[in-house]
Amino acid sequence: MESKPHHVKVEEIEALSSIYGNEWKTEDEANRAYSIRIEEGTQSAVLYITVPADYPSASPPQYQLSAPTLSAQDKQTISTQLDEVYLENIGETVIFQWVEKVRELLQQLQLQASSEEEECVVDLPTECSDTKTKSTAGPEIIHGDTITDRKSVFQGHAAFVFSAEEVSLVLEELYKNKKVANATHNIYAYRIYKEDTKCSVQDCNDDGEAQAGGRLLHLLQILGLQNVMVVVTRWYGGVHLGPDRFRHINNAARQVLDLAGLIESANQPKKGKKKNS
Repeated sequence: MESKPHHVKVEEIEALSSIYGNEWKTEDEANRAYSIRIEEGTQSAVLYITVPADYPSASPPQYQLSAPTLSAQDKQTISTQLDEVYLENIGETVIFQWVEKVRELLQQLQLQASSEEEECVVDLPTECSDTKTKSTAGPEIIHGDTITDRKSVFQGHAAFVFSAEEVSLVLEELYKNKKVANATHNIYAYRIYKEDTKCSVQDCNDDGEAQAGGRLLHLLQILGLQNVMVVVTRWYGGVHLGPDRFRHINNAARQVLDLAGLIESANQPKKGKKKNS
């Protein structure tokens, strides 16, 4: 009976490490203690997590929140909502949901303070219109290698974009490939810097894979990338992958961004050679 919870814990920790990269830290492996720093603009917090032996079947993770810049009321709000997340998912893994819940609350706090900042970020509606421009000319698309796990296949695509119209052109070009058009999910995110307004326009789309688009957008943010679009296509193979799917989505995105020359040199991007998908 003990092996299944242990197996679940190992898979979850591996997935979290892959999703969050250097943000996820092992504090004490023997005692299963971890931490993650969560930043949204000027708002930040460190979530310290200890995983008990009977998690997730019987007990929740233990956590401490270090956030000197937050008020006592804000910290209480976060604590209450983390407890609610656990109660709604008893017996299931919840650490990823906890991290994203803290991020969501920090985003709300950042939004309240955003009017005081010189640089603005405009978030377009999550549900984008599916307008397809008829122009045949569009941005070059770099295609990454495929990642296969239990018959599910993931592939990343990246392009340099400078307008919402070019975002539509990229999607239109990808959908010309029937395999891509018929995929289970085409998850995407983009960030565009508008020189005239000195603002960044950004958006993401889960395409049915909850929270995946937000993770791609966060990846672009932590890499400091602008005028870039990343798409991850997933063909579902019939076997549920659990948190592993987020690891593969993240790896597919990182791989194609690296191929495009954006990982090592975020400030001076260079185009990679286009690969046939």
